[in-house]
Amino acid sequence: MVKKSNFQKLEREARICRKLQHPNIVRLHDSIQEEHFHYLVFDLVTGGELFEDIVAREFYSEADASHCIQQILESVHHCHSNGVVHRDLKPENLLLASKAKGAAVKLADFGLAIEVPGDQQAWFGFAGTPGYLSPEVLKKEPYGKPVDIWACGVILYILLVGYPPFWDEDQHRLYAQIKIGAYDYPSPEWDTVTAEAKSLINEMLTVNPSKRITASEALKHPWICQRERVASMVHRQETVDCLKKFNARRKLKGAILTTMLATRNFSSKYDAHGRSIITKKGDGSQVKESTDSSTTLEDDDIKASYD
Repeated sequence: MVKKSNFQKLEREARICRKLQHPNIVRLHDSIQEEHFHYLVFDLVTGGELFEDIVAREFYSEADASHCIQQILESVHHCHSNGVVHRDLKPENLLLASKAKGAAVKLADFGLAIEVPGDQQAWFGFAGTPGYLSPEVLKKEPYGKPVDIWACGVILYILLVGYPPFWDEDQHRLYAQIKIGAYDYPSPEWDTVTAEAKSLINEMLTVNPSKRITASEALKHPWICQRERVASMVHRQETVDCLKKFNARRKLKGAILTTMLATRNFSSKYDAHGRSIITKKGDGSQVKESTDSSTTLEDDDIKASYD
C-alpha cells in the first residue's frame, strides 16, 4: 500500500519521466494507478549496472571511460534542457540497455528528481547519496543543476581509477572533505591518466557551483569530443581491479541493508555515534540516516547533520 506522501513522490517521478525521451535515459512507458497501488512501467533494461560490466571486460582504457561519461553527460544535458535535476547520480543508477557489446548507458531512478526551470537556484531540500553530494547541498545553500555535474565528477574519478575522490567511514569527515573539495591524484595510479582527463574532473569538482562546468560545456571538452586524439588507449588493469573491490563493497553494504529490510528491525540499529541507521522501507518510503556513502537520503525523512 502506498502512503499519500509516497504516492505524491511517484506522481512527481512519473510527471518528470514523461518529459524525458532520450536514448541514454530509461524510458517511462506507462503509469498505472489502482486502489492503494501505483505502478510505473519502464523500459526493460537487461544489461545490469555499468560498473559491473566494466570489470567483466577484457580491455578497459581511459578512452572507454570517456565514452561512458559522455553518455552520462548526454543524459544529464537532456534532463537539464528539460528543467529536470536528477539529484541522485551514482553507479547504481547507471544501467546498460542490454548485454550486447557497446550497449547504451541508461540513466535510471528519478525518484529524487525535481523540476528546476532555467538557472534557478533555491533550497530544494537535502537529497542525494552521501559520497556524491555537492558542497552546496551539504552547506544547505541554494542549489540547482550544478549538483548533477558534481556527481558526474565523482563518477568520472571512479571510472578512471576504481575508487572515489572522497571517502571516510565517518560521515562527518566525509562531508568535511566534500565541502572544501579535498581530493587529489595520488601516485602511481594517477600518473598514467592524461592531463585532459584531470582537467575535466577539476572543472566538474569545482566547489563554487557558479564556476562549475555545465553538461553542455563538458560535452565540448577535448577529452570528450576529441577522445581518439586525446584520451589514452592503454588498458587500465589496476582500475579494473580497484573497481572490483569498489563494487564488492557496494554489494556487501546493499546485502546488509536488504537484511535490515527483511527483518524490519529498524529502531534497534545504531551507528558508532548513536545515530539510527534506516534504509528504504518496503512501502517505498526513504531512509532516515546512514553512514553508508551509497545510501540515498531525502529531507522528508531525515534530519542529517552537517557539522
